[in-house]
Amino acid sequence: MKKILLAATMLFGLQITAQIAATPVDKLEEGLTFKMQVQEPSLLKNIRFVNIGPTVMSGRVVDVDVNPNNPIEFYVAYASGGLWYTRNNGVSFVPVMDNTQTQNIGDIAVHWKTGTIWVGTGENNASRSSYAGIGLLKSVDKGESWQHMGLKDSHHIGRILINPENPAEVVVGVTGHLYSPNNERGMYKTVDGGKTWRKTLFINDRTGIIDVAHAPNNFDLLIAAAWEKDRKAWNFSGNGEGSGLYKSVDGGDNWTKISTQESGFPTGSGVGRIGLDFFNESTVYAVLDNQYRREKDSEKGKEPGELQKEDFRDMSVREFLKLDNKKLNNFLKNNGFQEKYRAENVKQMVKSGLVKPADLAKYLEDANSMLFDTPVVGAEVYRSDDGGQTWTKQHKGYLDDLFYSYGYYFAQIRVDRNDPNKIYIAGVPLLKSADGGASFESISRENVHSDHHALWVNPAKPGHLINGNDGGLNISYDDGASWTKNNSASVGQFYAINVDNQKPYNVYGGLQDNGVWMGPHTASMDDRWLQTGHNPWKSIMGGDGMQVQIDNRNPNIVYTGFQFGNYFRLDLGKGKRKGIQPRHELGETPYRFNWQTPILLSPHNQDILYLGGNKLHRSMNQGDKWEAISPDLTGGGKKGNVAYGTLTTISESPFKFGLLYVGSDDGLIHMSNDGGGNWTDISTSLPGDLWVSRVVASKHKLGRVYATLNGYRWDDFTPYVFKSEDFGNTWESISEGLPLSPVNVIAEDPENENLLFVGTDDGLYATLDQGASWNWFQGGIPYVAIHDLVIQKQAKHLVAGTHGRSIYRADISHVQKLKPEILNTPLKIFELDKVRHSSRWGNSSRTWGKPQTPGLDIVFYSADANSYKASIKYQDEIVVSEVDLVADAGINILSYNLAFSKKGKSEFLKTIKRELKTSEDGKTYLPKGKYTVEISGGRNTEKVSFEID
Repeated sequence: MKKILLAATMLFGLQITAQIAATPVDKLEEGLTFKMQVQEPSLLKNIRFVNIGPTVMSGRVVDVDVNPNNPIEFYVAYASGGLWYTRNNGVSFVPVMDNTQTQNIGDIAVHWKTGTIWVGTGENNASRSSYAGIGLLKSVDKGESWQHMGLKDSHHIGRILINPENPAEVVVGVTGHLYSPNNERGMYKTVDGGKTWRKTLFINDRTGIIDVAHAPNNFDLLIAAAWEKDRKAWNFSGNGEGSGLYKSVDGGDNWTKISTQESGFPTGSGVGRIGLDFFNESTVYAVLDNQYRREKDSEKGKEPGELQKEDFRDMSVREFLKLDNKKLNNFLKNNGFQEKYRAENVKQMVKSGLVKPADLAKYLEDANSMLFDTPVVGAEVYRSDDGGQTWTKQHKGYLDDLFYSYGYYFAQIRVDRNDPNKIYIAGVPLLKSADGGASFESISRENVHSDHHALWVNPAKPGHLINGNDGGLNISYDDGASWTKNNSASVGQFYAINVDNQKPYNVYGGLQDNGVWMGPHTASMDDRWLQTGHNPWKSIMGGDGMQVQIDNRNPNIVYTGFQFGNYFRLDLGKGKRKGIQPRHELGETPYRFNWQTPILLSPHNQDILYLGGNKLHRSMNQGDKWEAISPDLTGGGKKGNVAYGTLTTISESPFKFGLLYVGSDDGLIHMSNDGGGNWTDISTSLPGDLWVSRVVASKHKLGRVYATLNGYRWDDFTPYVFKSEDFGNTWESISEGLPLSPVNVIAEDPENENLLFVGTDDGLYATLDQGASWNWFQGGIPYVAIHDLVIQKQAKHLVAGTHGRSIYRADISHVQKLKPEILNTPLKIFELDKVRHSSRWGNSSRTWGKPQTPGLDIVFYSADANSYKASIKYQDEIVVSEVDLVADAGINILSYNLAFSKKGKSEFLKTIKRELKTSEDGKTYLPKGKYTVEISGGRNTEKVSFEID
């Protein structure tokens, strides 16, 4: 293994960093090949993970494609959860692209006559967790098999259109890289089913195509929406000069810009994302995210005399002291100022010069306020009745509370094919209009999640709608008056998970826009709960769910919350919760909190809680009171509209209270050896500016610490994993052998110090030698982002939280035993548990029920791939069953049904005079007694005993 030792040195006091570059496409191709190559030689490939849900909630839907001749048959594409198929109107779904190398989707298109499916991988929404794809995939057999059809450097696909009359003719709008410029974006066309592609429209290396629509019955007439955007970890600009509308009259071979100053459609730097839909060749609609600023007199919802944040920016001390105390108190209370800040004492602080009136506005400036307070124009609906040559805005004033300032997340519009004036627009709510967009009404209902990204309007049955949103799928037959919720797929997008120590233990997790949920790890993912009304998974918090900590003395005390550090202490037993977010003082610069703010209960004292902003905060009394125990441990933030310069990970050594490690989103790792009294930057020799996704103090050695860095927000897909044995003084890279993918999490096994697990943006891997080599370890899990890992120590389970396919668990008890003494043994059978005999084996307790079948998993390790004979012997003498098998190198699992073979039954009866009953399923099962499993091959023979009682 290639080892890289990195000494923590500094030059002139400055951290040395290399320019972070997007991973080039040739490296991406090599990475995809390598990712498939590492699966076969893995020593752990035979261990299977089990999905434990939840399914009651869902993940983000980006597209639906419905069979127009049989609308109970359709496909649903999830942003990071793959493609799912139903033929029973969404009662149940099956995944159809689990054998592909990604589950990240931007758009799908289906040619129903031939069963051809196109998938544009890489989500089309420019969200924080919009993962890149691998180009275009195609299936000609309804998803049984898939071919890669190119555009591997596209990263994100906006829209795919298939010519209904010629399925070999396809046009694709490519949005391109999310975090870096690239040239593989724009409009592409094929006329040979994807064998070759021609780029037919390119604006610039930051402008791609987010939407394309064609006129009904005329594939030659196309309009495309170009979208210029620039996302960074600290700022997102979702608009620019490159955004606009283009038209083709020859099926996408040539394009003409039609959003000109004379057209009536907005132009220039404020033009953001655009969505399109045709009614006919003449009438076409567009919904625009208009990022130009509003007029100053357009303030909404302000009562006469009511104080607003902006009022204080230029207010003099004299004006402030004259304010009515009642109005000032209303402002302070309504905006969440700490209880100690009320009119009289704030005026005294201003009068004495401790703070200025402008500090009241600054006090409220956090990441959330940037999302909701930015006064942009927002959503606008335009219509053209001459095929896109001229456009007219359809409504007066503003469409408030639809896009807010983050219209980059929406921009979908649909028109009813039966009525040119009936349209639907998707944003935070789902709206419909019967007058061409002059007025709207919401058709969101109590079981319809917010944030809408897909809508199919049945052209043959007005009012029949299929809607995809951040909470999954909804279907309506009465034009949105009522909806069914169709969530049976396990496609949750988890940010973080945790477990408690109850029996059975509970799993907790925070999800993208679906809150925080908890449920027993034994939860059965079936529909019985629809009958009982009790789903095993329960919601305990709303918003975007974040990290969870559980008091190990009382599992009812749970710490969790939602985005930007809004955390709470929950008492689940009493149904109470208390907000515990640290607050800065009036006059102090507001704390910066990451979208995924880290929290940690001290392993030494469960009353002590840590929370990371740009400083590390500590509470000694369960979050009731806080103190900052560090200075700013980041690079200080950057100018932008996204919270940045924030802590992302916290760890405390289990060996020593106050031995703390923290990492930040701008690449810094700090260590304190004295509970926050002093801090040392231990990241100076590591690659700079990368997101520190984890820093983990070892459970086995005091000075050992692990760190993972993530380049996703630079489109750098290199895996960065490091280990230090001396508190971060020097670092060793241990990432060699990991496929190309950003790393989100590293977890150290509590029993085997050589065993580590790493979760990346598309897989899970394990090392048995502290990173000298890596094993593919995701049997049963498709290639999906692994966001978090936790080990339940008593159950010996590894629990994986995925961002797209909910939660999986695996028994790692045998993996934990793979220490050097076992790895150097040719053959080893692991100890077997006692089996409880049952007279029901092979028999059914009900007339129509299936017989109960027992099973015993015989787990053994083979140093090499080899042929063996496995024998089951009664009292180590009589062979009751025997089988030849070919074992893989590594862990193997021989599943034995505890039944006699025909020969084995005969041999048993010859020697043991005992009645044996044949069960309903035709098998004769082993009676109570002591048995031996013997596996032999070549010169190696191993035995282990088990008992049936």
